Amino acid sequence: MTKDDLVTEVVKSCKGDDLSKRLVSDVIDATFASIGKSIKKDKRFSYPAFGTFTVRNRKARKGRNPQTGAEIKIKASKTVGFKPAPTLKSSL
Repeated sequence: MTKDDLVTEVVKSCKGDDLSKRLVSDVIDATFASIGKSIKKDKRFSYPAFGTFTVRNRKARKGRNPQTGAEIKIKASKTVGFKPAPTLKSSL
């Protein structure tokens, strides 16, 4: 699903409300920006019946360059992990 698909679905689900795609797009952008800020600040974001986003640390490791086969060092990094809520997981 793309952002445009998401905006269209939200507009459809709000029948009778004269919401423009532009307004819905702005609301979705603001929502994801707020989620991103929360993850940066609190290191987690939880939404009931959907799941929890958390910051995860990846250790430094060795990898291989696929073109040359040479061994390379991959630096430690941070990433965002997602754990689905039991209700979402069981519905899959």
